[in-house]
Amino acid sequence: MAALTFSGACRSRSTAAPPAPAVSADAWAVVDGREIRRDDVEKAYQRAGNASANVPAEDALAAKLNLLDELIVQDILLAKARALKIEVPDSELETAYSDAKKNISDEAFQQELTRRKVTAADMREGLRRELIAQKVLEQEVGSKVTVTDQEVSDFFNANRAQFNVPEEGYHLAQIVVTPVRDPQLSNRTGDDASNPQAAQAKVQMLMERLKAGASFGELAVGYSEDPETAPRGGDLGLVPMSRLKQAPPPLRDAVLQTPAGSVKVVSMGGAHSLILVVSHEPAGQRDLSMPAVKERITTSLRGRREQLLRTAYLTAARTDADVVNYLARHVVESQGKVPAAQAAPPQIAPAKP
Repeated sequence: MAALTFSGACRSRSTAAPPAPAVSADAWAVVDGREIRRDDVEKAYQRAGNASANVPAEDALAAKLNLLDELIVQDILLAKARALKIEVPDSELETAYSDAKKNISDEAFQQELTRRKVTAADMREGLRRELIAQKVLEQEVGSKVTVTDQEVSDFFNANRAQFNVPEEGYHLAQIVVTPVRDPQLSNRTGDDASNPQAAQAKVQMLMERLKAGASFGELAVGYSEDPETAPRGGDLGLVPMSRLKQAPPPLRDAVLQTPAGSVKVVSMGGAHSLILVVSHEPAGQRDLSMPAVKERITTSLRGRREQLLRTAYLTAARTDADVVNYLARHVVESQGKVPAAQAAPPQIAPAKP
């Protein structure tokens, strides 16, 4: 009996988990042993243009919590990129950087960087990380989604009435940003601009992400402040011309003057709408022999499937990773109190095994 007890004790000591590595004082999260520090979140916050003296401390901290969650997912994707040997060529990075400051003079762009308290190197590094994360999702998700001709035919036959367009119209999608809190907000990140400065900064951030190649539907689900269209990627469906003519002139003109596949920002009364013109649809009965019809169905089926697979992939990746969010823990334990001067939260010791 003594021998069995001694043997069991030895096994217990030999299989005990090793002590957790020390965490630096300014670590706001740890992902599989890799730290995401306060400075990383602050730079992301500044780069997104969210910083403003008029933003309430609680709103700023909420935005940083959302950004930290994005950085955690991004860190997981970057680790997968290293394993998959995925990189971004310098030429591709420079193209994305040039697109980010498109239609802005060098002087105005530098002034904006100064206002956000970031450098050109910070902007490039942020773009590099976003591009790598997108490449991982393209390889691990996008490349694995297929739609067969039979599936396209089945969808058309089951939804033939949808392809009878009685009136000329435009297929539109939107991302809405308002300067006030929305009690019915239902976007995925919980991001909600609360004043005109924050709303303008959010619009700039969204346009930069679109220029960097981000999915319009993904951004709508994550950031749109319209509770009705955000869950479905901002999709407004086919808007007939008669209804479009009744819309406010800035919105109507933006749609009529924007080519299919392009995005236009429409600002009215302090609110902003990023309008994507998906397609221009003339009146008439559609047939599956028309290339545009087949492409529309394929794109729709592929988009839904890719959205589902992307959500599952990211959920699984986040679940499989060892993540500790120290900032979130601090906010919970302090009952939502904002640290003085946004100081780094005190560290919380990991739970003992």
